Amino acid sequence: MSDILTVEDIHTYYGESYVLQGLSLKVASSSVVSVVGRNGMGKTTAIRSVMGFTPARRGKILFRGEEIRGLTAFEIARRGLALVPQGRRIFPSLTVRENLAIAAGERGRKGAWNIERVLSLFPVLGKRLSNKGNQLSGGEQQMLAIARALVSNPELILMDEPSEGLAPMVIQEVGGVIKQLRKEGASILLAEQNLPLAMDAADYMYVINKGAMVFEGTPAELQARPEIEQEYLAV
Repeated sequence: MSDILTVEDIHTYYGESYVLQGLSLKVASSSVVSVVGRNGMGKTTAIRSVMGFTPARRGKILFRGEEIRGLTAFEIARRGLALVPQGRRIFPSLTVRENLAIAAGERGRKGAWNIERVLSLFPVLGKRLSNKGNQLSGGEQQMLAIARALVSNPELILMDEPSEGLAPMVIQEVGGVIKQLRKEGASILLAEQNLPLAMDAADYMYVINKGAMVFEGTPAELQARPEIEQEYLAV
């Protein structure tokens, strides 16, 4: 299985704050890779570095073997990456239909995901098509954020803390969607603090601490190392 994303020894700063300190990871095509860690350890910065919002100062970020570090977020999205951002970031004053139509029309690529298909994956959105974004529940907004990413027909989806602020039942639903996408061959990089969700959804996992990876392996391999969870993941 070839790697769709390769991040090699990247160093990312916020101003003078040194956040990612030589971080490396890989995402194999048609797999879900989870990056887990406590808050403030660099998960979101890793996602933002790949997407070009917080550019890495050093290192390599290869998408399908092509260097994308240094490109703008718009250029990166045009190459086939889509972001499900932390906090959802849907358009609150637009309807569900309009949120999806913008993603499908303005930056959409040709592919299997169209508005009808995402509504079959998220039937609740089909009942809310005329509702504005700010009239949706947190769970519905998260489903819309994922659906919006899908209709652009990306080759790689970056998900940043999709369970944040959601009720346990809705978190289960989000996990089910990620597993369904994995079955359908999607490639996903998932940054997530919720360890059960991340382990259940992933083919491969990384644990991040203070801007560097301290563990990588399968969910079963992580489960067999309780000292890793205790030192780096326990709250």
